[in-house]
Formats: sequence, C-alpha cells, structure tokens
Amino acid sequence: MPSARSALGFVAIVLFLAAYIGLAVTLGDYVPDHWAADVAYYLVAGIAWVPAAGRLLRWGAGPAA
Repeated sequence: MPSARSALGFVAIVLFLAAYIGLAVTLGDYVPDHWAADVAYYLVAGIAWVPAAGRLLRWGAGPAA
C-alpha cells in the first residue's frame, strides 16, 4: 500500500511539472525569433526539470529499507 509520503510526492511532482511547463512556455515567448535560439532554449528547458523531479522522486520514495 502506498504511503502518504509517496502520494504527497506524486502530487508535488505533478504540480511542479505543471508550473515548470507554464514558466518554460511563458519564458519561451521572450527567446529571440531565430530557429537556433528556439532549439537552444527548448533543449535547456527540456532537460532542466530533471534534477528537481529526481529529488522529488527520491523524497517521495522515502528512506531506503
């Protein structure tokens, strides 16, 4: 049975990703209008969320048994 910590971790990840996507798309409007700038921005923005989500996943999993 999932613990309350894992359920809270799931909710935290969903909320974090929703906020991150909204922020990334909003900031993407300010990227210069050139295909290379778009590629660079969305490459960085597409990878930058991984460390934070990883920390949330480890926290939600709880201490190692």
